[in-house]
Amino acid sequence: MRISPCSILLILLFSWMGTFAQLDTSRPNIIFIIGDDISWNDIGCYGNQAIRTPNLDRLAKKGLRFTNAYLTASSCSPSRTSILTGRYPHNTGAAELHTPLPAHLTYFPELLKRQGYYSALVGKWHEGEATKRAYDSLFLNKQDNGEGGEKQWVNIIKSRPKNKPFFLWLAPYDAHRRWSDDNQFPSPYQPDEVNVPPSLADTWETRKDLASYYNEITRLDTYVGELIEILEKQGIADNTLIIFMADNGRAFPGSKTRLYDRGIKTPFIAYWPNGIKKTGEICDALISSIDIAPTLLEAASIKPPKSVQGKSLLHLFSEPFAPFRNYIFAEHNWHDYEAYERAVRTKDFLYIINERPELDNSGPADANRSPSSTSLRKLHQEGNLSPLQGDVFIVPRPKEELYDLRKDSLQVSNLINVPEYDATVSALRTILRQWQRETGDSLPEKLTADWYDRKTGEPLPEKGKRGEMPGKSTHADRINHPGIF
Repeated sequence: MRISPCSILLILLFSWMGTFAQLDTSRPNIIFIIGDDISWNDIGCYGNQAIRTPNLDRLAKKGLRFTNAYLTASSCSPSRTSILTGRYPHNTGAAELHTPLPAHLTYFPELLKRQGYYSALVGKWHEGEATKRAYDSLFLNKQDNGEGGEKQWVNIIKSRPKNKPFFLWLAPYDAHRRWSDDNQFPSPYQPDEVNVPPSLADTWETRKDLASYYNEITRLDTYVGELIEILEKQGIADNTLIIFMADNGRAFPGSKTRLYDRGIKTPFIAYWPNGIKKTGEICDALISSIDIAPTLLEAASIKPPKSVQGKSLLHLFSEPFAPFRNYIFAEHNWHDYEAYERAVRTKDFLYIINERPELDNSGPADANRSPSSTSLRKLHQEGNLSPLQGDVFIVPRPKEELYDLRKDSLQVSNLINVPEYDATVSALRTILRQWQRETGDSLPEKLTADWYDRKTGEPLPEKGKRGEMPGKSTHADRINHPGIF
């Protein structure tokens, strides 16, 4: 049978129209960028004028910057698994560092994938083998001279399926220790350029340590700039929702693994031209990292599963001054060292309990091996540390802590025994206990012990041996109660 030229044209036209019909422009592309070990106030738009982060600052200027965003743990994998599931660490079955998520939980990227999104992870991945199912593609990189997959960001945008919206979980190693050599950076920071946090000793060794940390943040920012550029070139920037945040505070003594703001407070920037109309605004609503999963699912018009304990904050994109949470909760479980701490935070107060007060709280092993730690130890021996700098050496520690954040933003003065705060302590103690009870938190008799020496960071014979994980005895990974909001 002979086909006329007119029929051929019609066939091609309908074919083209069919392809066009498959393009989904109603739902946004989603890019989730999670920096490694970056404190909230080590970004330019959060007030650090010594660091160069022009591209992140641009995202904030053209998007929305959150100033009260908090993590559920200041510890790498527990923080990430919490985000991935929208659940508190003890409710994930993976409350300790380097423990895998169970397969029965739902990971929000897999729901995006099921609903037609192309889903990919690039860079750091240590949430467990079962999470592979959440992604169409895994581009994994070991930490080697700082390379964490950032060089693949542009290529994956170019090579993605063009007939689908996409979700990218971009997980660079910047700024995780070990630092890259300074000669890898075009304009490395000098020690006299950095801002020394008040929790650290202002020595040349500390400044050099911080300069290397700054280098890695600025490198990450450069790749963010390249990502924005390719989105704009392809004409998809307006319909792409970008979230930038970090998994925990800087890997320095007194920050990472701590439940103070310098441990659990995170930068959180949302950029989405089609979804954020009032750009450059600041949102000071309390938000938790368990709220990210339901937010991104709602942006994609997907109902979150019952297992998600967080709530969507999507309405804050259009109403940044609206109220949201009354409380955020966080926990410190094993991360190199035995630990069990719980915290509840409001805008005005931070309350912490510590069930291992006989142990110090100096931070992770890599921070304990750092030049910054060496400087602190030297000055500690000489008796020349401020109360904030000396906090990492306190033994025994308080079993309870209370800080009035209106007067003490650095959380230095523990008010637990000040009579005028008795009512506040009682109220927050009750709220924290209620949250623990409702979510199935438990305190095992035998927690995972120290794997490293607390002074030197060197491995101990106990390395590799696990105790009982919080939440195991209550089957907390099967409990979906969200706790008090």
